Parts: sequence; C-alpha cells; structure tokens
Amino acid sequence: MGSSKGLLLLLALGPMILIMLSFYQWDRIWEKRAERLRRRQELRKQLLRNMCDQEEFSKGKHSLEDISDKQLEHLIVDDKHGIIYCYVPKVACTNWKKVFLVLKQGQPYQDPMSIPSEVVHNKNKYTFLKGFPRPEVKAKLKRYTKFLYVRDPFVRLISAYRDKFQKENQVFYRLYGQKILRTYANQSNPAKTVHEAFASGMHISFYNFIQYLLDPRTPPFDEHWRQFNSLCHPCLIKYDFIGHQETFQEDGEQLLKMLSLENHIRLPPAYENMTSLNSVLDLFGTVPLEDRRKLYKLYEEDFRLFGYRKPVELLDG
Repeated sequence: MGSSKGLLLLLALGPMILIMLSFYQWDRIWEKRAERLRRRQELRKQLLRNMCDQEEFSKGKHSLEDISDKQLEHLIVDDKHGIIYCYVPKVACTNWKKVFLVLKQGQPYQDPMSIPSEVVHNKNKYTFLKGFPRPEVKAKLKRYTKFLYVRDPFVRLISAYRDKFQKENQVFYRLYGQKILRTYANQSNPAKTVHEAFASGMHISFYNFIQYLLDPRTPPFDEHWRQFNSLCHPCLIKYDFIGHQETFQEDGEQLLKMLSLENHIRLPPAYENMTSLNSVLDLFGTVPLEDRRKLYKLYEEDFRLFGYRKPVELLDG
C-alpha cells in the first residue's frame, strides 16, 4: 500500500521536478553565457591597456590635456544616465545614436527603431563632450560609463567605400569623388553630379579609393575612414566597455544590462554584415601588394589595439 502511495506521489511530483530541473539547467546556461561575455569584455580591455602601455602607442600624448576640444567631437554625453559614447561611423553608430535619442527624451522610452534617419544624423540633437568646460569634461570622464564600438578596420573601409562611392551620394561625390576621379582614374573632366557620373559609367574603383587614402597629399581623413585611435583616443580615455560589430547583439545586450536599461530599451538589430571573406579578398585583390602593406601600416594601430587579426593573406607575397 505504502509503495503504491509513493508511486502516486512520484507520478504527481514528476512533472514539477522536471520543470524545476529545466529551470535550473536554463539558469546554468545563462550563468555560463554571462561569465563568457564578462570574460571576453575583460580580455578586450586588458589587451587595450597592455597595448597602450607600449611606448609606440603612448608617444606624443600623455594626458587629456593633450587632446583639443575638436578631438572630442565624437563623444556623445547622456547626463541623465551618466553615459558617454564615442561613435565610430560605419560601426553600428546609427543604432546607438537612436538609443541615445530615446534616452534623452526620457521615460516612457520609445522604440529606437521609430526614430527617423534624418533625426539620427542631425548633430544638433546630441550633447557632445567638447561643449563642456575642461573641469566638467574631466569629471564626466571619471564618473560616467564610457563605451565605444569597433570592427575589423579593412572591412570598415569596404563598408565606407560601398556606402559613399558605390551609391549615388552627391555630398561625397562633391567632397571627394570628383577629385579621386581626376587624380587616380585619369578623368580630367569628371561629371558635375554623381547621377551623371553613374549614367556615363564613370565609377570610383576600390583601388582609386585606396590610392586616395595612401596619398601623402590627402588632408586629414573624413570620419568615415578615420582611424578608431584618432576618433576615440582609447589610450587616454579609459573605456568601461568595448563592443565589436562582429558580436553586436551579444555585446549590446550585455551593455544595456550593465547600464540597467535591459528592461527598458530594445536595441535595434544590426544590419547583416554583407562583407564576406571572399569579397574582402576580391576587393583587396584589385590593390597591388605594396599598397596593401602601406594601407595596413595606416591602420595597424587599430588592428592591434582592439585585437583584430593581421590579414596575412592580403599582406604576404
């Protein structure tokens, strides 16, 4: 009789035990995931600190006093939540700018995806660190949570080229395209508009773009291809979080949790990375080996500071 009651009790409690085990296993999975992400973040920051301690990265600038206000123009501030974000064009910056606009508007937080692109690209909508007196700049950099996002430097160059020169972008055609065509594509009289240029089959090749970057006569780089190190000064500003485009979603969720915003804001999904290894090899295959090596030298600090693999397949003869 007792064994029958025991069997009935086991049958009754069985589903509950299974549910409890499932919850336990699920919690363990999430704990392991959180630990993996925490460790990855610590490794990124430790690598950056180690690289910045090397003389070659610390030469010339030793403190915040060595940075001009102009050089702080990429750091966006949210005083309400105590956050500073150094945005890097072509590295998920549209998504994070949307988050900052939502935070600025306050609760109830709206969906960042609902913010139109013309608002996102209006710099007047943001508060920049450069607008504060130096004592406040120092105080905010000390107290606030600071983060940036980076990506493979060569892949970022491809993204910038595709966005600014493979599409009909009149602004970039006027600022850079006509000069690139004249100087590197033997077009002595390029079309006045990008639409006319495209219609006549006049295109800037990827190699033309690289020639422009390598030319010592080229003025300071546009922000879309300026080096991370130059935009965000990671050896002078101690960042609390380093996100990578390649792990955008995981990093974004981890950062929102770190900021205690995970239950309030849904991070816009990253655009699918259309730059495969094959397309990297194909595009850089149009660039002579010596120029590829010179280009790597231009962006070597970004590769090394943020742990990106040296692209030996592009640099070895």
